[in-house]
Amino acid sequence: MKIHLSASRPTMTWPQLMRRAGYAYLPGRSGNDSFIRTFGRSPYPRFHAYIKDQGRQAVINLHLDQKQPGYGGQARHNGEYDGPVVAAEAARLQQLFNHG
Repeated sequence: MKIHLSASRPTMTWPQLMRRAGYAYLPGRSGNDSFIRTFGRSPYPRFHAYIKDQGRQAVINLHLDQKQPGYGGQARHNGEYDGPVVAAEAARLQQLFNHG
């Protein structure tokens, strides 16, 4: 699910805002910043967000990883890109970032 956001706090970077929203940085190969938010001690399921930073605006590509990839080196996983859980998280992020 793609989310278009604008920051009401221009003094904070998108990585700082993602940390404030409960996400942790995840190094990756995509070239874009990637962040995850887990539901507890286990690494899965988790929200996974890629950010395309455009200054005071950003496009966040959000999905829910259900479990770790199990195909020997492939990046395939059971991810949900829409649905009520992803929509609720997108609404939470929009509320947090657009309204401070």
